[in-house]
Amino acid sequence: QRPGMAEGEAAGDAGLGPAPAQEGAELAAVIGATVPTGFEQTAAEEVQEKLGSASRISRDRGKIYFEVPARSLPQVHRLRSVDNLFVVVQEFKDYQFKENKEDALKDLEDLVKKLPWTDPLKVWELNNSLKKKKTKRKKHNLQSPASREKLNDGGEEGGADQNNTNDQEDCAQNPVAVEPSGGQDTEKPQGEASRNGVEEEEDNEQSDVKVEVQASSESGTKAGDSQTGDGEAKVLRFRVTCNRAGDKHSFTSNEAARDFGGAVQEHFQWKADMTNFDVEVLLNIHNNEVVVGIALTEESLHRRNITHFGPTTLRSTLAYGMLRLCDPQPTDIIVDPMCGTGAIPIEGAAEWPYCYHIAGDNSPQAVKRAANNICSLLRKNESKDSSTALGVPLDIIQWDICNLPLRTGSVDIVVTDMPFGKRIGSKKKNWDLYPACLMEMGRICTPGTGRAVLLTQDKKCFAKALSRVGHIWRRAQTVWVNVGGLHAAVYLLRRTWERAEERRSFW
Repeated sequence: QRPGMAEGEAAGDAGLGPAPAQEGAELAAVIGATVPTGFEQTAAEEVQEKLGSASRISRDRGKIYFEVPARSLPQVHRLRSVDNLFVVVQEFKDYQFKENKEDALKDLEDLVKKLPWTDPLKVWELNNSLKKKKTKRKKHNLQSPASREKLNDGGEEGGADQNNTNDQEDCAQNPVAVEPSGGQDTEKPQGEASRNGVEEEEDNEQSDVKVEVQASSESGTKAGDSQTGDGEAKVLRFRVTCNRAGDKHSFTSNEAARDFGGAVQEHFQWKADMTNFDVEVLLNIHNNEVVVGIALTEESLHRRNITHFGPTTLRSTLAYGMLRLCDPQPTDIIVDPMCGTGAIPIEGAAEWPYCYHIAGDNSPQAVKRAANNICSLLRKNESKDSSTALGVPLDIIQWDICNLPLRTGSVDIVVTDMPFGKRIGSKKKNWDLYPACLMEMGRICTPGTGRAVLLTQDKKCFAKALSRVGHIWRRAQTVWVNVGGLHAAVYLLRRTWERAEERRSFW
C-alpha cells in the first residue's frame, strides 16, 4: 500500500516533491476510480498487475486511489474492474467542517482558490486529446463498411474516452480487446459512488446543482480553457457533482455543490451548464474525508461490452471481479449456466481468451440478446483490424439449468448471476431452483479442482441450499456487494472430491 498523504497535502503532488514545478518534469496523476463495492481489493490487484502502481483503498467503500504517470492514461482506461475515473485535485483525510452551515459552506468556497488545479487540469486536457484522436480516426475510417457498422452498432461517441485510445497498436497484443459501445447511460455520472453509501444507511445524497451566475467571457487563455479551431480561447462549460455520505454535516449536497460551484465559476470564469458541460468537477464528502476531483470518464466503463440490455444485465466490472475471483487458467472451460444477456461470458472471452467459455440460459429471449451482444463484439474486433480479427472463444446455447447437456466432471469453473427472485423468477421458486442448480453444477464440475463463483441477493435461500449439498461444495470466500442498491453476496465455492450423483434421485 502507498503511504497515506499528509493532512491537506495536495494529492496531485503527493510523494512527488517539487518535481512538477520543474520544466520538463514528468506529469503525474493521482487517479481515483469507483469500483463495484466489495471488489476494491480485486481492482487494486489489477492496477498493480497492469500499471505497476500500488493502490490505496478508500474508507468510503467502492473507491480506490493510485498514482501513475499521465502518459499511462490509455492503460488506465483499459482497466476492466473500474466504473468511473477521475483525477484527484486534492484530498483531505480529516477535514474539519464548521458546525454552522454558513461557515461550513464559506470554507468550501474559500477552498477553491487554494487548490492545486494546474496539474490535474493538464491531465484532464491530455485525457481529452486522447478522446479527440479517437474521434478523428473514426471519421477517417467512415468509408469502410466495417467501421460504418461499428458506428451504427456502437452509437455515437458516447464511449470515446473509455478504452483503447490506440486501437491499432493494441490489436496485435490483445486480439480480443473490447471497446465499449456508446448508448444511453441512464445513471448519473459517479452515481454508483453515492449508492454505496446505502450500506452504512447514512444520510447519503448526490446532486449536481446549476450555478445561476453568468460567467463573463474575458477569460483569455486561463488554465483549462480549450482552444477552438480559430485559435481563440473557448470558455469552458462545467458542472459540479457532489456525493455526500455521513450525518454530521450541517449542509446538503445540493448546497455544497451550489456554493463550491459558484466559487469554481468565479475562479476560472467558466460557464455553468448542467447537461452540456466540458468539465465535471467532483466534490466527494464522506464523513470527514473530502476529495476534489475532475471526471475523466463521460459514462461508466461498465457499459463497455453490452449493446442489448435485458431487465437484469450485470455490470461488466462486476462480471470481471467475479471471474477474477476464480483465477481462470489457460485451457480452463468456464460455464455460465444462467447467462442472461451474456455479461459474464463476454467479459471472460475478452479478458481470458485462452479459456473456453460456454454460456446458456433457459430463456430464448436472453439467449437472443446474448447472441446479439457477441455479434457486436465480433464486429468491433473486425473493424479494428480485419486482417488479424479473431473469433471469440465463446458459445451460447439454450438449455435447462437443472439438466445441462454437459458431461459429468468436464467443466473447470462455473460463474453465474443467480436469479434474485426480484425482477426475474420469485423467492419461492428459488427454494427449489437453488439446490437443484448447485447439484447440477457439482455434477459438471471437476472433483477436487472445480470452483464456482455465484452472485445472489437471496442469501438465506442460498445458505440453506448450500447446506443440502455440503458434500460436494465447500464455501471458500464471501464478498459482500451492492447491486443497484440491493445487498448481495458473491460466493466462491470449491468442489470437493466427492462424486456427484449422476441422477438427482433424492429430489
